[in-house]
Amino acid sequence: MIENTARVHITEAELIRDVQAVLAKVQAGVEVIVEQDHRPVAVIRLPYRSGRPIADILRDATARNSTVTLDPDFGKDLEAIIASHQQPWNPPSWE
Repeated sequence: MIENTARVHITEAELIRDVQAVLAKVQAGVEVIVEQDHRPVAVIRLPYRSGRPIADILRDATARNSTVTLDPDFGKDLEAIIASHQQPWNPPSWE
């Protein structure tokens, strides 16, 4: 394996030999490039997510001594919003 700061190049044999270790690297934020004959054939990385995780926002608010409070049902409300948007978006055809 050749490692850079956040990127690792591996062979397909290394991927097959230890998928669990490769996924652990990906979960840690490392981009894994799988190569065949020294040519990249696949890139494995965390999916792109816009915005910041709520845990980061809450940690920052706490560090700034924020007095913001969330009502007790905030988590349930948020889960309901997310659940209501699970269907794929099928825009109308303009033809």
